[in-house]
Amino acid sequence: MNTLPDYNRIADDVVLGRDVRLACYINAYGCTIGEKTKIGAFVEIQKGAVIGARCKISSHSFLCEGVTIEDGVFVGHGVVFCNDKHPRAIGEDGQLQTESDWTVIPTTVCAGATIGSGSTLLCGITIGEKAMVGAGSVVTRDVPPGEIWCGNPARFLKNT
Repeated sequence: MNTLPDYNRIADDVVLGRDVRLACYINAYGCTIGEKTKIGAFVEIQKGAVIGARCKISSHSFLCEGVTIEDGVFVGHGVVFCNDKHPRAIGEDGQLQTESDWTVIPTTVCAGATIGSGSTLLCGITIGEKAMVGAGSVVTRDVPPGEIWCGNPARFLKNT
Protein backbone atom coordinates (compact mmCIF):
# COMPACT_ATOMS: atom_id res chain seq x y z
CA MET A 1 0.00 0.00 0.00
CA ASN A 2 1.31 3.45 -0.90
CA THR A 3 0.84 6.38 1.46
CA LEU A 4 0.00 9.62 -0.33
CA PRO A 5 -0.50 12.57 2.04
CA ASP A 6 -2.89 15.23 0.70
CA TYR A 7 -0.18 17.92 0.65
CA ASN A 8 1.96 16.11 -1.92
CA ARG A 9 1.84 16.91 -5.60
CA ILE A 10 2.15 13.46 -7.13
CA ALA A 11 1.07 13.65 -10.76
CA ASP A 12 -1.08 10.95 -12.32
CA ASP A 13 1.80 9.95 -14.61
CA VAL A 14 4.10 8.91 -11.73
CA VAL A 15 4.72 5.15 -11.55
CA LEU A 16 4.90 4.10 -7.90
CA GLY A 17 6.14 0.66 -6.92
CA ARG A 18 4.57 -1.34 -4.13
CA ASP A 19 5.08 -0.09 -0.56
CA VAL A 20 6.64 3.24 -1.51
CA ARG A 21 6.77 5.57 1.50
CA LEU A 22 6.31 9.27 0.83
CA ALA A 23 6.83 12.06 3.36
CA CYS A 24 5.02 15.38 3.01
CA TYR A 25 5.60 18.18 0.51
CA ILE A 26 6.90 16.09 -2.38
CA ASN A 27 6.60 17.25 -5.98
CA ALA A 28 6.87 14.40 -8.48
CA TYR A 29 5.80 14.13 -12.11
CA GLY A 30 6.54 11.80 -15.01
CA CYS A 31 8.97 9.70 -12.97
CA THR A 32 9.25 6.12 -11.73
CA ILE A 33 9.84 5.15 -8.09
CA GLY A 34 10.63 1.52 -7.29
CA GLU A 35 9.10 -0.64 -4.58
CA LYS A 36 9.88 -0.10 -0.89
CA THR A 37 11.65 3.19 -1.63
CA LYS A 38 11.36 6.00 0.91
CA ILE A 39 11.17 9.64 -0.24
CA GLY A 40 11.75 12.39 2.35
CA ALA A 41 10.01 15.75 2.70
CA PHE A 42 10.54 18.62 0.26
CA VAL A 43 11.92 16.44 -2.54
CA GLU A 44 11.33 17.17 -6.23
CA ILE A 45 11.54 14.38 -8.79
CA GLN A 46 11.15 15.48 -12.40
CA LYS A 47 9.88 13.71 -15.47
CA GLY A 48 12.05 10.95 -16.82
CA ALA A 49 13.86 10.39 -13.51
CA VAL A 50 14.00 6.75 -12.42
CA ILE A 51 14.50 5.62 -8.84
CA GLY A 52 15.03 1.92 -8.16
CA ALA A 53 13.75 -0.32 -5.40
CA ARG A 54 14.68 -0.03 -1.72
CA CYS A 55 16.27 3.42 -2.04
CA LYS A 56 16.24 6.23 0.48
CA ILE A 57 16.01 9.76 -0.90
CA SER A 58 16.42 12.19 2.00
CA SER A 59 14.66 15.52 2.43
CA HIS A 60 15.30 18.64 0.36
CA SER A 61 16.88 16.76 -2.56
CA PHE A 62 16.39 17.54 -6.26
CA LEU A 63 16.36 14.78 -8.87
CA CYS A 64 16.02 16.26 -12.33
CA GLU A 65 15.16 14.78 -15.68
CA GLY A 66 17.83 12.36 -16.86
CA VAL A 67 18.77 10.98 -13.43
CA THR A 68 18.72 7.21 -12.91
CA ILE A 69 19.09 5.87 -9.39
CA GLU A 70 19.53 2.09 -9.29
CA ASP A 71 18.41 -0.23 -6.47
CA GLY A 72 19.52 0.22 -2.87
CA VAL A 73 20.94 3.74 -3.21
CA PHE A 74 21.11 6.24 -0.35
CA VAL A 75 20.80 9.94 -1.25
CA GLY A 76 21.47 12.26 1.70
CA HIS A 77 19.70 15.50 2.61
CA GLY A 78 19.89 18.40 0.17
CA VAL A 79 21.54 16.55 -2.72
CA VAL A 80 21.25 18.29 -6.09
CA PHE A 81 21.60 16.70 -9.52
CA CYS A 82 22.21 18.73 -12.71
CA ASN A 83 21.31 17.81 -16.29
CA ASP A 84 22.78 20.64 -18.39
CA LYS A 85 26.50 21.50 -18.70
CA HIS A 86 25.90 25.00 -20.06
CA PRO A 87 22.59 26.29 -18.63
CA ARG A 88 21.24 29.58 -19.93
CA ALA A 89 17.96 31.36 -19.32
CA ILE A 90 17.75 32.89 -22.79
CA GLY A 91 18.81 31.99 -26.31
CA GLU A 92 20.78 34.03 -28.84
CA ASP A 93 17.56 35.85 -29.75
CA GLY A 94 17.03 37.03 -26.15
CA GLN A 95 13.94 34.88 -25.65
CA LEU A 96 13.50 32.46 -22.76
CA GLN A 97 14.82 29.04 -23.64
CA THR A 98 12.42 26.11 -23.95
CA GLU A 99 12.97 22.36 -23.79
CA SER A 100 13.81 22.37 -27.50
CA ASP A 101 16.83 24.64 -26.85
CA TRP A 102 18.89 22.07 -24.94
CA THR A 103 19.51 18.35 -24.52
CA VAL A 104 19.32 16.45 -21.24
CA ILE A 105 22.66 14.91 -20.24
CA PRO A 106 21.97 11.79 -18.14
CA THR A 107 23.51 10.81 -14.80
CA THR A 108 23.49 7.32 -13.24
CA VAL A 109 23.95 6.28 -9.63
CA CYS A 110 24.61 2.53 -9.58
CA ALA A 111 23.25 -0.02 -7.12
CA GLY A 112 24.22 0.28 -3.49
CA ALA A 113 25.95 3.66 -3.81
CA THR A 114 25.76 6.44 -1.19
CA ILE A 115 25.60 10.17 -1.90
CA GLY A 116 26.36 12.30 1.18
CA SER A 117 24.21 15.23 2.28
CA GLY A 118 24.72 18.55 0.55
CA SER A 119 26.47 17.08 -2.49
CA THR A 120 26.06 18.35 -6.03
CA LEU A 121 26.41 15.97 -8.97
CA LEU A 122 27.08 17.45 -12.37
CA CYS A 123 25.55 15.75 -15.39
CA GLY A 124 27.02 13.09 -17.62
CA ILE A 125 28.63 11.09 -14.82
CA THR A 126 28.24 7.65 -13.28
CA ILE A 127 28.60 6.86 -9.61
CA GLY A 128 29.75 3.23 -9.52
CA GLU A 129 28.23 0.33 -7.62
CA LYS A 130 28.69 0.64 -3.83
CA ALA A 131 30.71 3.84 -4.25
CA MET A 132 30.41 6.61 -1.69
CA VAL A 133 30.40 10.39 -2.17
CA GLY A 134 31.27 12.36 0.97
CA ALA A 135 28.96 15.05 2.32
CA GLY A 136 29.25 18.43 0.62
CA SER A 137 31.14 17.12 -2.39
CA VAL A 138 30.89 18.48 -5.92
CA VAL A 139 31.16 15.53 -8.29
CA THR A 140 32.42 16.50 -11.74
CA ARG A 141 33.45 13.09 -13.12
CA ASP A 142 32.77 9.38 -12.78
CA VAL A 143 33.31 7.72 -9.40
CA PRO A 144 34.48 4.10 -9.90
CA PRO A 145 32.72 1.22 -8.10
CA GLY A 146 33.69 0.69 -4.48
CA GLU A 147 35.57 3.97 -4.06
CA ILE A 148 35.04 6.86 -1.65
CA TRP A 149 35.35 10.34 -3.15
CA CYS A 150 34.98 13.70 -1.42
CA GLY A 151 35.78 17.40 -1.75
CA ASN A 152 35.26 20.17 -4.28
CA PRO A 153 35.88 18.96 -6.87
CA ALA A 154 35.47 15.44 -5.53
CA ARG A 155 38.60 13.29 -5.61
CA PHE A 156 39.49 9.73 -4.67
CA LEU A 157 39.96 9.25 -0.93
CA LYS A 158 40.10 5.47 -0.46
CA ASN A 159 38.36 2.20 -1.29
CA THR A 160 35.22 1.28 0.64
